[in-house]
Amino acid sequence: MNAKLQRPSVCNAIESLLMEKNWFRENGKALLQKLHEAGVEIVGEEKVVEVFPEAKLATEEDWGTEYLDLKISVKLVDDVTEAIEHINTYGTHHSETIITENATHKDMFLSSVDSSSVYHNASTRFTDGFEFGYGAEIGISTQKLHARGPMGLQALTSTKFVIKGDGQIRE
Repeated sequence: MNAKLQRPSVCNAIESLLMEKNWFRENGKALLQKLHEAGVEIVGEEKVVEVFPEAKLATEEDWGTEYLDLKISVKLVDDVTEAIEHINTYGTHHSETIITENATHKDMFLSSVDSSSVYHNASTRFTDGFEFGYGAEIGISTQKLHARGPMGLQALTSTKFVIKGDGQIRE
């Protein structure tokens, strides 16, 4: 909720929500209802719309769209591997999070998602120059190679931030 609602127009707000199918059967409708009540427009795959008719049917374009608004795409996945594949295909390579108590899933997600910042059990809203201790933020690069001109070893490496939490949100 924090990652979508605190400031929906910023680059570290979530734009897509992937839910494991079994978890969705037990908890998904309630979560979507909370988002809907908070004013979030939901677009989802057919199975999501069947369970939550207030949602609109998503298009292929929705999976990679940065809405920067109170709108979110919702997809159901079989497992963490499918979620990682979807994120690496459609994501912005900016900030991604997994909410899980499964250590194997957590480790697989944190090591396999190709984004500048990956989170476990914490809001993506922490991806920010000030929050990371860099002072005023100039920008966030999602590129892996950013240097021009002569390059040494340091210019040929990139940084991936891995943040582990237990439910932290940004106030």
